[in-house]
Parts: sequence; structure tokens; C-alpha cells
Amino acid sequence: MFQTLHIFQMSGAMAAHAGSRQTITAQNIANADTPGYQAKTVQSFRDVISNTNVQIRGSRDGHMAIETSPSSINLETNKAEIDPNGNSVSLENEMVSAVESVRQHEQALAIYRHGLTVLRTSLGR
Repeated sequence: MFQTLHIFQMSGAMAAHAGSRQTITAQNIANADTPGYQAKTVQSFRDVISNTNVQIRGSRDGHMAIETSPSSINLETNKAEIDPNGNSVSLENEMVSAVESVRQHEQALAIYRHGLTVLRTSLGR
């Protein structure tokens, strides 16, 4: 029902991105003692959006909508200092990344909830 409302598409994409980022963080933490493991990072949501063909259009003056949502997430190798065993996972950096992922997910849910509130208000409920 809400697939054509761009705010719901964008907040869903933001929540999915936060989930992907949390998955990569968990993998990095799980492999913190694996010799030769290279930590991975996920591009920020802002970078993902700027790398897609997002087009802003106005349906009428003062109204803007997003044409598309991000379709892929690019993984990068983390450039952290490498341990003597070849592992580049920094648990401190991973914990910060985990907190940022939770905040991003909470923000996406807040945007989604706000969109629902606006929709309900416009319907008179």
C-alpha cells in the first residue's frame, strides 16, 4: 500500500542499510581473532544515495519527492592498522559502528512513524 509514497521507500531503504551495516559489523567482531582477516565497512547511507541516480522532482511548487531508492550497498576494506597476525579489526571502531547503525535504524523508524502519523492525520483518523 505504501510502496508509491517516497518517504516510506526512503525510510525502508535507510533501515535496510542500517541492517546491512550491522551485519558487516557483527562479521568483523566475530572475526576479530582470525589471522589475516581484513575488516570490511559499508558506505554511509548518504554516499550510497549520492552514488545512485536519485532524482528530485517537484509534484507541485514546494513539494519534492525522491524518484528512486538505493539498490545496492558497496563494501569497502577497512583501512585500520593491521595486527602482527594480519588482522585489521579494531573492536573500538566496530563498537562505534554498531552504535551508529542502531541510531540510523532508529532514525529510519522515526521517519517511517512520522510519515504514518501525517498519513493518518490527512485521512482524519
